[in-house]
Formats: sequence, structure tokens, C-alpha cells
Amino acid sequence: MSKNKQEQMKDLTLLGNKDTTYVTDYAPELLEAFENEYPDRDYVVKFTCPEFTTMCPMTNQPDFATVYISYIPDKKMIESKALKLYLFSYRNYGGFHEDSMNQIMDDIIKLIEPRYIEVLGAFNARGGIEIDPYCNYGREGTKFENMATDRLMNHMI
Repeated sequence: MSKNKQEQMKDLTLLGNKDTTYVTDYAPELLEAFENEYPDRDYVVKFTCPEFTTMCPMTNQPDFATVYISYIPDKKMIESKALKLYLFSYRNYGGFHEDSMNQIMDDIIKLIEPRYIEVLGAFNARGGIEIDPYCNYGREGTKFENMATDRLMNHMI
């Protein structure tokens, strides 16, 4: 690993830590970021979490989903192990599906200030109905703001 890469990674506390603690209560402080080595290029990073779990705030029963997070980074990027642990922290979080997906997006925006991001929760059916909340954001005053509007307006099926 180059010295520059080592310098960038010095602030990451979870990556490579073999004594990982799994927090089961909502913990946005778990999220970590590192420097994007290609900040002058637009490209997409996509995460798929097929084992997302949260709690229904009314019934206290678990809800299961696959969560899709796609973003176009700017100066910072999400560290994947930290993201995994952050998503795991929703295990006992009592939020509706829509709230959880919007909170995930807000926490990531706060951390890395992406050019564009979208979050989709494909929740398993419970009571005979699936709920798939989708939210997105494009940086105001940029082409990504228009992209967010277009993607949202064309997302409806």
C-alpha cells in the first residue's frame, strides 16, 4: 500500500479491526469515510445489503429488506465495513420503512456530501403487502439536482 493510501486510511477505525462490536441500536456515528482518489470524475458506487432488518414501531416485529444505495461521490467515499455496521445498527430501530430509508440517505449526505445519491428499500411482504420506499438527492444547482428530479419522476411503476 502506498504512503498516500496509508495516510488516507489512518482515520478508519473499523476496517481491519478483528474485534468488531455489532451495535443493535441506531448508531450513525459508526459511518466512516475516506478520500475519493478520482474527485474529477463522475462515477457510481453501489452497495446492496440483502440482510437489512429494522423493527416496526407499532408491532415491534422485525421487517426485512434488501437495501440498495447508489451514489456519485465528490471528495469523500463511504467505507463499506462501517456502512455494514451502521446498517446493522437499525436492528432494534423502531422506524417505518420510509423513515429508515430517508434517515439512511440523510446520514450519508451528512457524512460524504455526495453529488448524487439514491436509496431504495425493497422490504419483504408482511401481511400480504410489500413496501419499497425510494428516496434520492442531487446537489442543488448542479446537473445532479435535475438528475434527481428525473429519476424520482420516472421511478414510479
